[in-house]
Amino acid sequence: MGTTLAVHAAESSGQTVTVKSQAVAVKAKADKTIKTAKRTHVNKHKRPSKARPATNLGPAYATRPEVMRFADELAERRNLDPQWVRRAIGQATLVPSVVRLMQPSTQPFIKNWAAYRGRFIDATRIEAGVQFWKANQATLARAEKDYGVPREIIVGIIGVESIYGRNTGSFRVIDAITTLAFDFPATHPRAAERAEFFKGELEQFLSLQNRMGADPMLPLGSYAGAMGMPQFLPSSWARFAVDFDGDDKIDLWNSPADVIGSVANYFKAFDWQPGMPTHYPVGFDNAKLDLDALMAPDILPTFSVASFTAKGAVLEGPALTHKGPLALVELLNGPDPASYVAGTENFYVITRYNWSSYYAMAVIELGDEVKRAMKDAGR
Repeated sequence: MGTTLAVHAAESSGQTVTVKSQAVAVKAKADKTIKTAKRTHVNKHKRPSKARPATNLGPAYATRPEVMRFADELAERRNLDPQWVRRAIGQATLVPSVVRLMQPSTQPFIKNWAAYRGRFIDATRIEAGVQFWKANQATLARAEKDYGVPREIIVGIIGVESIYGRNTGSFRVIDAITTLAFDFPATHPRAAERAEFFKGELEQFLSLQNRMGADPMLPLGSYAGAMGMPQFLPSSWARFAVDFDGDDKIDLWNSPADVIGSVANYFKAFDWQPGMPTHYPVGFDNAKLDLDALMAPDILPTFSVASFTAKGAVLEGPALTHKGPLALVELLNGPDPASYVAGTENFYVITRYNWSSYYAMAVIELGDEVKRAMKDAGR
């Protein structure tokens, strides 16, 4: 939903913001930096979020000639009513806080898995996950059967992304995406590339709203324009969202079934392997250890079990008979020793949702904790 063009910052609420669609096009080396309740399924045309929209807005984009030219070109490409497109983009307003949130940090950042984990694995989120699982047991089972993605992984994603719909963002999506398309901070080293990326997201968003017959001024989301319980960007919504409750609509705000099916479909599209673990414990034989070689591919699974162990990694039990490639995943712990796991292809698939090994482990461990709590409750 982040990725080489992803937003790996988090909002002040602690919500992880992801830009998932870039993973569709990019298979480059992963970035290790920390990028870091049941909802009633009712009227699909109600306001998508109860959050209060972000305030302190700047000028409307209708005054910008280059933006209006883009609107006309978009309308022609997508065969949309040009006046509708002009009106929608023209009413969007620059959001200074979005620009600030995208500014590269000037402070050194010490990666710390224990601290990162603590943001997502807590009693509140686990209890919310249990309630979500209880309310949607049949749907989760159907998604696992249809797509091969374990229930705990789906539950982990939704919990990390939005605490099961409790925090889906407070920025008007059209404001956020238009701001990033035309006022992405110039101080960013890849500002031009990211601005083009968000122009594409703006086009996808308006096309989506037009197909749905929805008002593009209403949806609220993250400061990167991610929407709903799974925090899909518009391009991910267009490509991966499914109508899993069979009502001929796709609603990622209010339909847990659509959310569950869409997350599972996302993982299937990135080649999730049913039955494969996400990772294995790993140790080291210091006499043979070639840590530089093991770390060279980053989190991209590259090594056979034989080549992995030949470089000093120590595996035990089921890991020794693993058939696919492995990666050494490093999780730094600030001043304390780093943690390591042997990541499989399924671990890598989770990072296609947000390009971060820390994120992937948080998803895995939250899902496991919720599953354990369900078992303890006798469910």
